[in-house]
Amino acid sequence: MPTLGRFAQLDRVRYPHDMRNLSVEQLKTLADELRAETIDTVSTTSGHLGASLGVVELTVALHAVFDTPDDRVIWDVGHQTYPHKILTGRRDRIRTLRQPGGLSGFTRRSESEYDPFGAAHSSTSISAGLGMAVAHHLRAEHDPSYRERNVIAVIGDGSISAGMAYEAMNNASHCGPGAERLIVVLNDNEMSIAPPVGAMSSYLSRLMSSRKFLSLRDLAAKMAKRLPDRLERTAKKADEYARGIITGGTLFEELGFYYVGPVDGHDMTQLVQILRNLRDADDLGPVLLHVITEKGRGYTPAESAGDKYHAVAKFNVVTGEQKKGPAGPPSYTSVFSRELLRQAEADDRIVAITAAMPSGTGLDKFAKAFPERFFDVGIAEQHAVTFAAGLATEGMRPFCAIYSTFLQRAYDQVMHDVVLQNLPVRFAIDRAGLVGADGATHAGAFDLNYLGCLPGITIMAPSDELELLNMTTTAAAFDEGPIALRYPRGGGFGLDLPAAGRVMEIGRGRIVREMTRQSGPERGGIAILSLGPRLAEALKAADMLAAQGLAPTVADARFAKPLDTALIEQLARNHAVLITIEEGAPGGFGAFVMMHLAKTGLLDRVRFRPMALPDRFIDHNTQAAQYHEAGLDAQAITNTALEALGVGISMTQPLLKTAIGPKS
Repeated sequence: MPTLGRFAQLDRVRYPHDMRNLSVEQLKTLADELRAETIDTVSTTSGHLGASLGVVELTVALHAVFDTPDDRVIWDVGHQTYPHKILTGRRDRIRTLRQPGGLSGFTRRSESEYDPFGAAHSSTSISAGLGMAVAHHLRAEHDPSYRERNVIAVIGDGSISAGMAYEAMNNASHCGPGAERLIVVLNDNEMSIAPPVGAMSSYLSRLMSSRKFLSLRDLAAKMAKRLPDRLERTAKKADEYARGIITGGTLFEELGFYYVGPVDGHDMTQLVQILRNLRDADDLGPVLLHVITEKGRGYTPAESAGDKYHAVAKFNVVTGEQKKGPAGPPSYTSVFSRELLRQAEADDRIVAITAAMPSGTGLDKFAKAFPERFFDVGIAEQHAVTFAAGLATEGMRPFCAIYSTFLQRAYDQVMHDVVLQNLPVRFAIDRAGLVGADGATHAGAFDLNYLGCLPGITIMAPSDELELLNMTTTAAAFDEGPIALRYPRGGGFGLDLPAAGRVMEIGRGRIVREMTRQSGPERGGIAILSLGPRLAEALKAADMLAAQGLAPTVADARFAKPLDTALIEQLARNHAVLITIEEGAPGGFGAFVMMHLAKTGLLDRVRFRPMALPDRFIDHNTQAAQYHEAGLDAQAITNTALEALGVGISMTQPLLKTAIGPKS
């Protein structure tokens, strides 16, 4: 630990129980040291800094007040949990954060008992927390020795914009006594819900969470129960609306939560006092504590940055300057963004939609150029898709740009609201394939599977940035139904790009490198059919095989749906081995090809070998290392081809020409 010895208070805290007897002043010192440790850590590892800095005081207060890990603290989403990891026995490993074999950048159940729920996608904490609270109550009813736990769900103001959060809150009011130990902490760092925090609102929050106030409120409630039903309901509403007028929490009260706030999320004295009050309160029902925090708090470069250092590369702690790698080719995201802008300039029917990811999807530039045609719907992928469907019904040409891993959340809307009605919504699916340091939670491994089974959808996958340029143009011109283009994270290959893309023929692949001129029945040899950017590795493998006298045919499928069946049949008829490669889970493109071969009888005539991601999750690492682990690099392709031919995979072993003869 590079900082061991620098932070006296933090050095004494290995686990949360070490904090329980600290004074508020000591907790303030601990928070200051924890913030400095978090900054120093991320400067060496990269990662999500701004959100973690905003919850330092809240993290300290929660672990000091509640009996974690028995009391459950769920973070929504997990990228704000670096301080939490440091306080829960992981400080000695914190500089392995997001590194190969190191700590996850999100909460993970298998990593620590202090992570009761994995969270790398947003808006799940209240549902999970309610389930835990009800489970504790049911267990306590059957086991008198079991102490019911408090469950605290910390959710950001962005995450609470998703419908699932409101579904959970609505359900909490009807779950009975099990929900009474649920405390939702709304971490508001955008000032988007509450008015500015002042002395009066802070005083009222402390008052409303105090035992005296709660006892008085309980007495009033008991008196109201003696009134006729109509007057009792009126008294209850008067209580809710009186507090709602003061604090702005009426919405949450209507959902059945006892609202407390807003509270200064950086005032340790207030936080500790209010959390203790809520911890010790009885029969309060589910509670929503509204805290106001500042993203990037306590680190000047983060506070002054527009994105508050949400996600950063390694940086200089003193200056805040981020260490940039050598300039490389433009990213796939930027190529998509550039062509979409060009198309929108010529066609005012094109609109762009994203779910809280304008910069991540490259739509921030579209938003500046065409603000009236850009829609950021917040963390609400389901709404984004159906909103796009509605636009499409009226003749607009919507591009719905969502990461592959987040589009999973809107699957029913894709099927029912778009595909079933054959509406021309364009899905720009960013981060398809493996994504590096964000690991399995953000990997775009499944979109080929969950989209490919839907009738009538067109799915494209570019092998390089030029193909993406053309596919973006193609999607803009395609009005026959839903169309998707999936592309990876990271940079392209540095190809020269024309000023404009061209419209491609739907469902038509291409031969990139041909073994020989092929005509007639089986000629033997290897065919490699790639979908997406693995084409570069397929060509490397082709060079390796050619060096062994086994130069293969290499083809770029371009479309997962509709398949280029003529190309597939040609490859199957004229080669002894047919290999498909895709950056997706088993059951995707390779399965589609195999089904076609089986239907035509060609599967009986060719040695078919599908290559896809393994049937397991791949942990965070570099993208190159992940694909090596997945067995989707050039060497793995070469080995697959040699094994299919019945030739040893040693590159020094002489190869027999008879090995490439027709399959018997």
